[in-house]
Amino acid sequence: MKKYLALLGTALVLAPPAAAQAPAAQPAAEAPRTREQVFAALDAQFAAFQRGQHVPGLVWGVVQDGRLVHVRGFGAHEPNGSQPVTGDSLFRIASMSKAFTGLAILKLRDEGRLRLDDLAEQYVPEMRNWRYPTADSPRIRVRDLLAHVPGFVTDDPWGDRQQVLSEADFTRMLRAGVPFTRAPQLQMEYSNFGYALLGRIITNVSGRPYKDYIEQTIMRPLGMASSGYDISESPLERRAIGYRWENEAWAREPDMAHGTFGSMGGVQTSANDYARWIGFLLSAWPARDDPESGPVRRSTVREMGQGLNFPTISTRPSSGGAQCPMVSAYGMGLIALQDCNFRQMLTHSGGYPGYGSFMLLLPEHNSGLFAFSSRTYTAPSRQVMEAAQELLRAGLLPTRTEAVGDALAATYRAAGAAYQAGSIEPIRGRLAMNFLMDRSPENWGRVLGEIRQQVGACQTDAPITPSGALNGYFEWTCERGRLGGQVLLAPTSPPTIQALRFRPMPNVSPQ
Repeated sequence: MKKYLALLGTALVLAPPAAAQAPAAQPAAEAPRTREQVFAALDAQFAAFQRGQHVPGLVWGVVQDGRLVHVRGFGAHEPNGSQPVTGDSLFRIASMSKAFTGLAILKLRDEGRLRLDDLAEQYVPEMRNWRYPTADSPRIRVRDLLAHVPGFVTDDPWGDRQQVLSEADFTRMLRAGVPFTRAPQLQMEYSNFGYALLGRIITNVSGRPYKDYIEQTIMRPLGMASSGYDISESPLERRAIGYRWENEAWAREPDMAHGTFGSMGGVQTSANDYARWIGFLLSAWPARDDPESGPVRRSTVREMGQGLNFPTISTRPSSGGAQCPMVSAYGMGLIALQDCNFRQMLTHSGGYPGYGSFMLLLPEHNSGLFAFSSRTYTAPSRQVMEAAQELLRAGLLPTRTEAVGDALAATYRAAGAAYQAGSIEPIRGRLAMNFLMDRSPENWGRVLGEIRQQVGACQTDAPITPSGALNGYFEWTCERGRLGGQVLLAPTSPPTIQALRFRPMPNVSPQ
């Protein structure tokens, strides 16, 4: 089931530390285009993918502010068929189903019915007699299954074909024990088997079949009336039938019935239904005081996207042919990503006999994109990522701005006064105990003077961009260049300045 993607307190000029990165650089401005022109161009790219990759049917959509603002289907429910793909067409979404399983485990945790650090064998007794690979192997926790670190071998494509496995056969498999590829908690390795175990845990803890629990406690409360696990219950005329491309021809894939491996990849849904799921997930941001309105708490949804361990660093093509660095780590049914364009992304792909899918959440932009296809393992992941970049370049991704709190705003004004005065006297009453230990008042005066020699007087009334209530970045326009900087407050009450950093960017004289 594919598939995992991959201060100026101590020095004059230092890049922000990894724990407090400045806002990501935005793509260069381009000639204005209308919303309709942008979406028409993106539709053309997805249409080209559908034709070029021999995909019988494809649909993609964009969710913003909780609404499906764009959806477009291409092809038909069957090769050369007459039923066109629409927002109501039903697709299997493969491993994108894992997010439902992860959320269900966290929901049961919230209800006090299990703990993530409990041993999985507490809820699946058949695991108690398993032989671990080493004498010092830790026993598998629920948390390890969520994060793909139980020591199981990657099981694509074997796991895909276990979709139909009965509960009785799964029980026999568990009683016989399974081989380990390594001791638990040593390395992330994608495991559909592990998510099948999570499905068994949900069944045993809730007292209801996994399928019923997800549908009744998550999908139906969200209005996902057409989504579920048993495709035999869905109208045939709405199904995008899955095919593989083999020997230059389409070959029909079997319609796999719901079984015990459904928890790793069995969801069938439509674009219109899935948009409700995307909207619900995005509604968890930002953290706020509003009453809870979903079937699971907002903080729990945000927890799904915490990259838990073993990050992976890679690159992907970006605009202009450049390579975009990217770091990813698996959370709890979602993958956390950062790259050169977006500071926070949550994603997952899906590959399955007859289907491929990809979803992308951009919480800072309150936007989500997704695409489903009806060809084996053909996920339009690159197309979705490129569509997100294109929407960003075109200014069609709304950016959620964080409010600047009183403490940060007051400190920022004082920092501007200190620069103008060439002295720390305007901020002396706001300093944390470390500040003058890191640099004396005399040396602060010298450093500020050196900066003024480089860039001159600055307009210090530019807005500050917060990256939290106690941390913010700014950039001033100056006589001979620009001056970037950071205000970092200490965890004191009231907050005080632990660091003030400047980064002069003087104009370059022509040679």
